[in-house]
Amino acid sequence: MSPAVLYCPTGLTLLTPMKTKSAIHQISSGGVIFRQGGGGIEVALIRKALKGGKRIWCLPKGWVEPGESLEDAAVREVREETGLDGKILRKIGETAYHFYSKESRARIDKTVHFYLMNYLRGNTADHDQEVEAAAWFPLEEAEPLVAYPTEKEIVRKARELLTLV
Repeated sequence: MSPAVLYCPTGLTLLTPMKTKSAIHQISSGGVIFRQGGGGIEVALIRKALKGGKRIWCLPKGWVEPGESLEDAAVREVREETGLDGKILRKIGETAYHFYSKESRARIDKTVHFYLMNYLRGNTADHDQEVEAAAWFPLEEAEPLVAYPTEKEIVRKARELLTLV
């Protein structure tokens, strides 16, 4: 990289551009786990605290470990973050977004694969420490609670699929 020349009141200054890595692609998996509750279908969401203290509800998801399938990662992440075991019925879809990581000094291109899961067993009180809470919500209430627009769309698609079941 050649240095950039910028004008400043005291004369010309040579600046060396910061070296940054090219984009890093990250792959994650997660799920919409559901059960038949007393008032209808319920789905489990997790609550996380963001930097600055803001709390949000979102879907359980996380990194795919080396050698792990997308489906196995989804089941594991749902279990870890919600305390619930589920069986995958089908893929709902995927989301893709990007952000800049100061730590990596790179653009992160992230793809998250989401699966529809039937609840088998477990308790939301058994979630891991990565999340503040895990809770069941009526399906109709889940979409407006979810913070991220891409995840709202996944919940909407799950609702459509569940009306076909």
